[in-house]
Amino acid sequence: MKITILTTLLCSSAAFAPQSIGRVSTAVNSDELNGWVPNESEFAWGLPGSIAPIEEFDPLGFAKDIPLQNMLQWREAEVQHGRVSMLAVLGMLVVEEPIEYHPLFEAYNKDIGPAIRHLDEVDAQSPFFLVGLALLIGSLEYNRALVGFASPEGSFSFQQLREDHYPGDIGFDPLGLKPDDPEEFATIQTKELQNGRLAMLGAAGIMAQELVNGEEIFVNLGLATDSFDPSSVPIQF
Repeated sequence: MKITILTTLLCSSAAFAPQSIGRVSTAVNSDELNGWVPNESEFAWGLPGSIAPIEEFDPLGFAKDIPLQNMLQWREAEVQHGRVSMLAVLGMLVVEEPIEYHPLFEAYNKDIGPAIRHLDEVDAQSPFFLVGLALLIGSLEYNRALVGFASPEGSFSFQQLREDHYPGDIGFDPLGLKPDDPEEFATIQTKELQNGRLAMLGAAGIMAQELVNGEEIFVNLGLATDSFDPSSVPIQF
């Protein structure tokens, strides 16, 4: 647990460090890529996301001499996983002690324990909810595929992205937060990546810790009392 907290703090401090954004351009032909122009001579083809104090962090060399299409696929995956992880961390913290706000259960009169076990309770109370959840996730992924992935025609490779698709930009911006200026976009993209990377580490740490001893994360930190009765849930630890 201490290692998880230390890692989280280190990643948090990096999120506020001076940023080194990818190469951008205001040329008309790069507008569809949010001002980014692929540059093979730069780290990760010049995509945003590399910041001080550990710039160009790639100890295993995944971004070295990699084809552009592969780099775009990996960045697409990184952005999407980061977004899911940010939602996951927020969700896990909110539904557990001491906040205990749950949209599906009366959490004030029944502690259903660590967030990693909540789907067990959902399945026990309303099995069809999981079917609806699967359909919702599938529809969102189908829409993302229509927006970002190339049609399987002619010379086509698995998970090939469209040439005019910027990794992670699926056109969903209901609050209009996406900046029009390429420099500003690269900056906010770097912030999203850093928070997403931190969230991926955080989500993995929370799930691992709760699997180890079956206690909620704030209980582990000594910030909340443990009122969870394992015998009250359908699947035991």
